[in-house]
Amino acid sequence: MGNNLGSSSDRTFAAADAKGGCEVDPSKTALVMIEFQNEFAKEGGKLHDAVKPVMEKTKMLTNAVAVCEAARSKGCKVIHAPISFAEDANDNPNKGLGILAGCAGDKLFTAGTWNADFCDEMKPKEGDLVVTGKKGLDAFPGTDLESLLTANGIETVVLGGFLTNCCVESTMRTAYEKGFNVITLTDCTAATSEAGQTGATEGTFGMFSQPMKKDDFLAKL
Repeated sequence: MGNNLGSSSDRTFAAADAKGGCEVDPSKTALVMIEFQNEFAKEGGKLHDAVKPVMEKTKMLTNAVAVCEAARSKGCKVIHAPISFAEDANDNPNKGLGILAGCAGDKLFTAGTWNADFCDEMKPKEGDLVVTGKKGLDAFPGTDLESLLTANGIETVVLGGFLTNCCVESTMRTAYEKGFNVITLTDCTAATSEAGQTGATEGTFGMFSQPMKKDDFLAKL
């Protein structure tokens, strides 16, 4: 049997150079805002009713707009990570199982539709970057996210968006494994239940990132 152990090339930073716990330098910091799209964020989106209670409790949309504006002014990069699928879901990477099966069956985030568009409040601004190729939950596989981060000299990745315990958490775990300093903005995220939100923000987030509210993050800049 061959040796299938992953190589160090899977990591952005070598062990000696990993950035976890480093000082937050705005010029080396990127906010990665995940799936601020109408499907989740706005009335009429197919998933909006599911996330609306947590959105309202955390005020995550208002907070996300505010933290991005403040971070831009300090010299941070803002990166948007939308997801979309072909109408027939032929590009869905695991459409027979789990949440991706739901995306396929309910025709969620269909490319070229209002549902897949950025919500007005979080449309990219001048100087922002947009990830291309996101079809799965984690924003790294099959996308240009890592190349955008490395090309811009990013050491600290700051995460917000939907869903707290799905795409945000998946991306958080990979960023951590790749050696980035990772911050998760607990009041810039939303899940489909209070239990899911709390389980992530008060549980797993602390294993792979520094969870904090947006004002605590801004105080570091």
